Amino acid sequence: MEPRKENIVMFPFMAQGHIIPFLTLAIEIEQKRGCTITFVSTPLNIKRIKSSLPPNSSIQLLEIPFRSSDHGLPPDCESTHDLPYHLILKLVEASRSLKPSFHKLVYDLVRKQHGRLPLCIISDIFFGWCADISHEFGVFHAIFLPSCAFSSACYYSIGMSLPHRNNESKEFVLADFPQASRIHVTQMSENLQGADGKESLSQTLRKLVQDCMSIDGALVNSMAELDEAGLTFFQKTFGKPFWPIGPVLLPPGTGSRAGNEAAVTAAKVCRNWLDTKPPNSVLYVSFGSQNTVSASQMMHLALALEASGKNFIWVVRPPTGFDINSEFNGKECLPEGFEDRNKASRRGLLVHQWAPQMEILSHKSTSAFLSHCGWNSVLEALSYGVPIIGWPMAAEQFYNVKLLEEEIGVCLEVARGRISEVKSEDIVAKIDLVMNDSEKGKEMRKKACEVRNIINNSIADKEVFKGVSARAMDDFLNAAMLMREQAKRIPGNSISTQNGS
Repeated sequence: MEPRKENIVMFPFMAQGHIIPFLTLAIEIEQKRGCTITFVSTPLNIKRIKSSLPPNSSIQLLEIPFRSSDHGLPPDCESTHDLPYHLILKLVEASRSLKPSFHKLVYDLVRKQHGRLPLCIISDIFFGWCADISHEFGVFHAIFLPSCAFSSACYYSIGMSLPHRNNESKEFVLADFPQASRIHVTQMSENLQGADGKESLSQTLRKLVQDCMSIDGALVNSMAELDEAGLTFFQKTFGKPFWPIGPVLLPPGTGSRAGNEAAVTAAKVCRNWLDTKPPNSVLYVSFGSQNTVSASQMMHLALALEASGKNFIWVVRPPTGFDINSEFNGKECLPEGFEDRNKASRRGLLVHQWAPQMEILSHKSTSAFLSHCGWNSVLEALSYGVPIIGWPMAAEQFYNVKLLEEEIGVCLEVARGRISEVKSEDIVAKIDLVMNDSEKGKEMRKKACEVRNIINNSIADKEVFKGVSARAMDDFLNAAMLMREQAKRIPGNSISTQNGS
């Protein structure tokens, strides 16, 4: 009789940028580590996740109840994808109401397994309160950080100390994280710039930090070779291990839209168009699923793309002020005849709402990526050696760009935020610098290829060679197992009887 597989419970925050890496990690653990996975989310998110599972997956999806309308949110809004930007913080605050339901879910899961406990619970950084529930059952708890430690450390330090409040200068150095060098106020999201320690963002951040003080450790979607300063910062701050296990990436052709008929069509259109282009000739432009630019910025970006003379794929979404998920033809925010001209010349391809990003970035014709620099997008680009033109929009994206440009050398910033003034000629200059045969462009491509090699080596998981990320995953699982073994040896501990082993 085969021994029963260890079960790991995973619980991401309700956002695509969190659910996708969590689900990718779940698939990786299931396939490479031989564990079973219980994946928890709200009902509407579970429906979306089902289509993303591999056909042979045994991942168990469990619903946790959530009514958005009970928290002052529009009905049936269970993800940041369904909300305008200004309501995202309210969703974060509302998610604390999930705590009693999650406790019951774990209790029912243990009872259903005849007292056998999960090996560990991996929750989102926004759900640090899961540590209390985990420890009540005697289970190891870790948070999973979908972003890199460097940018998270910058955001944490600024959010906790608000150094810009008592600083007449537009620049400042973080007292507890000087490795970040100088930070300008424009490298802060709008809500962080307005934080004074008393408003909702500050209060929510302090609660999140307090919740995370009880964790047993953290998994970070990053690589030790590129993120040492940030990892060291958090290990000292929390006094717990932070294991860099990244990059956690879905392979091309899979993901949240897999199996969707419209997505299959979009993927085919993009692939066929890319196949007609020379190697390293295409600029890919996308700001992620949650970000958008202003109407004025969209106009200048379109003018720049035409003036550059470069082939491009642009994922067009409604500008600021529009419903980001609405139907939008873009004509009022684009130069007259822009889409028709590019369709006729086949120099530019406009894709509305969604594109197969991994397939585009992995294609030999793709040369550079103009991106908001969300960490998932960054890892996807660098895993194929694609240099980045950065246009950060929110949260820690500004510090991702800082790390990529100043420390790693694979990025060139072109603009900051939704309200910054952007001129088409400046965008053209940055595109030319990265894509043409300039010294800067050659150096960026060289370094992007070096990072690609670092990524490939870090995740190698073979008998003859294990990369640092693969070893970090081993260390995490061993720590969870050790906690269980130590708990068993305590006289009268409930785990020894609950586990049945």
